[in-house]
Amino acid sequence: MTELNDRYDVVVLGGGAAGLNAALMLVRSRRAVAVIDAGSPRNAPAEGVHGLLARDGTPPAELVEQGRAEVRGYGGHVVSGEVVAVDRLGDGGAAVSGGSVGAEPVAPIGPVGAVLDDSNGASAAGVGDSAGSGAAIVNGSAAGDQGGAGAAHRYGFRVRLADRRTVLARRILVTTGITDVLPEIPGLREHWGHDVLHCPYCHGWEVRDRRIAVLASGPMSVHQALLFTQLSDDVVFLTHTAPALGAEDTEKLVARGVRIIEGEVVEVTSAADRLTGVRLADGTVVDREALVVAPRSSIRATFLTGLGLPPQPHPAGIGDHIPADPVGRTSVPGVWVAGNVTEPAAQVGAAAAAGAMAGAQINAELVMAETAQAVEELRATEGAIVAG
Repeated sequence: MTELNDRYDVVVLGGGAAGLNAALMLVRSRRAVAVIDAGSPRNAPAEGVHGLLARDGTPPAELVEQGRAEVRGYGGHVVSGEVVAVDRLGDGGAAVSGGSVGAEPVAPIGPVGAVLDDSNGASAAGVGDSAGSGAAIVNGSAAGDQGGAGAAHRYGFRVRLADRRTVLARRILVTTGITDVLPEIPGLREHWGHDVLHCPYCHGWEVRDRRIAVLASGPMSVHQALLFTQLSDDVVFLTHTAPALGAEDTEKLVARGVRIIEGEVVEVTSAADRLTGVRLADGTVVDREALVVAPRSSIRATFLTGLGLPPQPHPAGIGDHIPADPVGRTSVPGVWVAGNVTEPAAQVGAAAAAGAMAGAQINAELVMAETAQAVEELRATEGAIVAG
């Protein structure tokens, strides 16, 4: 199923582990959901997903296809597309403050369980509500009440795609993930996801007992080197162009048997498609079988800047992220995030868990908003009866 209707309860931007698991939670709660995915997963170069209970070693593409099938099995829509903008809508369905740019002021992140009132641009009488138009969910879509500005104002957001399609949503969940920005060293990128890696838990077992080099390429590089000593007795630390190591870090590395090699790395060497070592600026070749790097994370959600959610530096210094509370609620009401876009270090299992939590919380928020609307209507009806 690749159709995209014109409106949904929730539009999930990004179809990896976080987005699909969130969508699964939502469609199982009978929400109208669309997942829009650009088809460029972060873990595409990897041969398998690891550390995921009962699915260890599953190829990333296979895991995604299974997730898509599960979401579609409950009536959700999963479609291909590239998001270029998200507009916040005001009453009458018009984009506020000139569309996605100049959105409403950013509010503080609220406590877990806080309810977003749908009355301003995201009314509780939306898709599948008993109140309002009486629209019904059919295969994840809304039947009835499909046109006109009067219907549009109940949806708080409009998502615009590169192919000029648009879709309305009561809530937005962003799970677009990140791009790993690798060190610019000739020969390195070709081995990314295989002999060049970054996570001991994702791919460390596959390089156990090999000759491993850790490139000083980020604030967590010493930490990486220490973790990889659990997997191999032959680990070296390449200082490259990083600032000089402090006495404490040097002591830790030496204590764990890590040899420190000074000098800038100018090339990653290989033979028969396998990494064989690194070449330093002075011509020295250090024979290695695996290279550990610390890529910088660059989020794939710059379209949120116009909503007041620009990328922020991650506290660990590993790149950018979109801040959120523990369940994925951002500082912009109605916009949620999960997975690597907010926590770059999250593995597949953690990203999927974050998506499940966000999906459940979004459904709860919608239920509370719908309940508030129903109470309001009940009171109005009772008041009319009394007045009559």
